[in-house]
Amino acid sequence: MEYQVSEKVRGAVDALTGCEKVQKALRFMEEDNEYIIQRQIELTLIPAPTFHEEKKAARVLELFKEYGLEDCHIDDYGNAVGIMRGTGGGKNTIVEGHMDTVFDIDTKLEIKRENGWIYCPGIVDDNRGVAAVLSVIRALKAADIKPKGDIHFVGTVQEEGMGALNGMKYYVDHHPELEASVSIDGSGYEEVTYEATGIQTYEFNFHGIGGHAYGSFGDIANPAHAAGRAIAKISELQVPEFPKTTFAVSGLYAGSYSSIHAIVDKATFTLNFRSNSQEELMKLKDKIFAAVQEACDEETSRWGKNEITWDCRHFMDVNAGTQDPHAPIVEASMAASEFLGCKEPKLGFGGSTNCSRALEGGLPAVCLGGGAPWDSKCHSLAEQFCEFEAYKGCQIAMLVALLCTGTEAAETIIG
Repeated sequence: MEYQVSEKVRGAVDALTGCEKVQKALRFMEEDNEYIIQRQIELTLIPAPTFHEEKKAARVLELFKEYGLEDCHIDDYGNAVGIMRGTGGGKNTIVEGHMDTVFDIDTKLEIKRENGWIYCPGIVDDNRGVAAVLSVIRALKAADIKPKGDIHFVGTVQEEGMGALNGMKYYVDHHPELEASVSIDGSGYEEVTYEATGIQTYEFNFHGIGGHAYGSFGDIANPAHAAGRAIAKISELQVPEFPKTTFAVSGLYAGSYSSIHAIVDKATFTLNFRSNSQEELMKLKDKIFAAVQEACDEETSRWGKNEITWDCRHFMDVNAGTQDPHAPIVEASMAASEFLGCKEPKLGFGGSTNCSRALEGGLPAVCLGGGAPWDSKCHSLAEQFCEFEAYKGCQIAMLVALLCTGTEAAETIIG
């Protein structure tokens, strides 16, 4: 069924895009495209693995100051922050991109640019998002557009992996004045992410006595076998296809080659499980914990000598969440994408982006792609960015931010 935008939101989009200053800002973004790509390249060449974003944050902060933002600072969590103060009567909105990448600090970062493509690890995720944030600032300044609400421009930390989207969580938790959120991540301005995939990541540890592989056989239970039993049980769990629910053992650790002929005293595996439904996520969690306990009981009972026990560490906890697919911020994003020439903008169901933390904090929120709708091979050493009409990713972010915060041309769409 074709997605329909309400008359109210359509009217706001038409009013905003019909404004001479907004048209000037849109033209500026297109003309400023090469400058923004150069900043994207510059940021990509600053290594910033999760938990090590300091150098990139310092550079982003310099640019925020150069562009004339107020209250520019690095917050207590490491996020780079700059504020564009509103004239009053609008909604305070955050526009952010995350500064960390998935690549190790010593990953070779070398730009290759040819035939309309740029190749380098991190060139898209999410250095493009941060560059798009810069583009929005520069366009608003160039066109002298004054938002009614404050816009918080933020380069966030700790989005990837073990960072668990916590830079964004910290910012949302510590800024109750925020009333809407626009994240820019990845490529593809034609897709609007408006939901949050729930994520749980655990480390499960199995404990026993340990002993010689031959001499202690039959006298002690084996933690590695208990871990294997647990993994086998988890692998047989049934999960719904919709709402999408997944699980994966992501690591298995026990013993060493120096003790290759030993029964280990400890075995560990890590497990990531996700769902677009918080209810299904919690159901799956209960089944996983039950499987781990059953595995320990079975391994203990198998030998009848000593007990296998277990404990766990919780690494990541993101709630699943959604909002009405016709929430004003979602409709505005779809309409803005269509305005910029996308014939069939689409909703992205689920997703692990900073939008998740905004939704968790009760904010209307979307995550938008920062560039052209082409495969970017994110999280791989072959990551690539298509330059064709890449500025449109910046343009949609600006339009949605202005529709949230409100301007003289169009009142805020946020209730």
